[in-house]
Amino acid sequence: MKKDVTTTTVEATKPDYESEIIKIIRGNYSPKAAQNKLEGYHGSDIAGAIDELSVSERKKLYRICTAEMLAEAFEHLDEDEAGTYLDEMDVKKAAAVTAELDADTAAYILREIERQKRELIIDALPGDIRKDIALVASFDEDEIGSRMTTNCIVIRENLSVKQAMDELVVQAEENDNISTIFVTDAGGEFYGAIDLKELITAKNKGSLGDLIMTSFPYVYANEAIDDCIEKLKDYSEDSVPVLDNANRFLGVITSQGLVDVIDDEMGEDYARLAGLTAEEDLKEPLAQSMKKRLPWLFALFALGILVSTVVGAFEQVVAQLTLIMAFQSLILDMAGNVGTQSLAVTIRVLMDENLSFKQKSHLVFKESRVGLSNGIILGIISFVLVGLFIMLFKHKDFMFSFAVSGCIGVALMLAMLISSTVGTLIPLFFKKIKIDPAVASGPLITTVNDLVAVVTYYGLSWVLLINVLHLA
Repeated sequence: MKKDVTTTTVEATKPDYESEIIKIIRGNYSPKAAQNKLEGYHGSDIAGAIDELSVSERKKLYRICTAEMLAEAFEHLDEDEAGTYLDEMDVKKAAAVTAELDADTAAYILREIERQKRELIIDALPGDIRKDIALVASFDEDEIGSRMTTNCIVIRENLSVKQAMDELVVQAEENDNISTIFVTDAGGEFYGAIDLKELITAKNKGSLGDLIMTSFPYVYANEAIDDCIEKLKDYSEDSVPVLDNANRFLGVITSQGLVDVIDDEMGEDYARLAGLTAEEDLKEPLAQSMKKRLPWLFALFALGILVSTVVGAFEQVVAQLTLIMAFQSLILDMAGNVGTQSLAVTIRVLMDENLSFKQKSHLVFKESRVGLSNGIILGIISFVLVGLFIMLFKHKDFMFSFAVSGCIGVALMLAMLISSTVGTLIPLFFKKIKIDPAVASGPLITTVNDLVAVVTYYGLSWVLLINVLHLA
């Protein structure tokens, strides 16, 4: 965000920085004058303006801005967008920008570039940066190592406090994640961490060992991201070390990296909850969007046919009591809503990988109780309101009206009880068989609960209204 003078207006609205940046690019300023003007803007604002520029205007921006400015902007772009823009640059400028990025960001962006140019960019990088990017790129996208950065301070455990301070000053020139200093032994194995404040306030002649936190949290590079999220969130550290299987220090996952990881995981889970096989974006081709949606739609279509078949099995019930058709959607909608609520709660709870069988059983019991309790309340309300509706607007007698509404109330209660249980058990089952529970998507739960609701509603109508009360 550009630094601005204090205004006298009571309610100041945020200036449109992106439009200002676009005007600078489209203006007749000399390259140096344009660069000086752009230096006052935040990388996020420059990132927002890039997409609004034409290809020729973007290429002008690449020439005007320094590699540091562009790298800061690229940190605020999606990898596919950043890859497209990096591909528009000449190899020399692209390499300079890549060198300024964190290793994890650079690795992800380079994956989006055509292989031949990617190799040219990598070859143009300094050796140490090329090595860091290759390290991050060696891990699969679902492993935490693919999200780590080597932008951190690392010192040996046998240094004195003064030597550690000197080493901090040297490394801080190249690294900006300095709030925590990581300590390794002679073989590169992780030993512990030191808080920057503790090092600064320590006496020069004191022992470094007294400052080292040897119980500092860490993760292994080949651990699955899903397995690491809760551990990383629990400790709330700015940076958490990432180790190889020999306990050697490789890099860190920063708090910003963790935010990005959680955002990506939530995006994927949200896509699956919506019945998609992967996330979509606005620029995605029609065929690709269809490919992501069709697999689940086919499965849900088959289940929908099954629901329709079950409804057909109760054709005689509907023929004898056509009025009950009017309230079918009430039962189906409430069953689907309750099941989706239980699904959301269960998936959130299952983010804790250490849940015991007792805790899972408690979750099922709790969700069942919630479903039953809500079902009783809504069942009573529907019994009264539907009964009055049938009696007053359909001109049926008291016995018929409240017999039907009573059947609806009981069906609603049972459907909500069963649906909340199903919405909890299905993701637990998926988790048990090592499938992402988010695959138990909202549409799947809704369709399954439609089946439950139909059987419950028409089954009770057949038993209570036709065979017991003989209302048909």
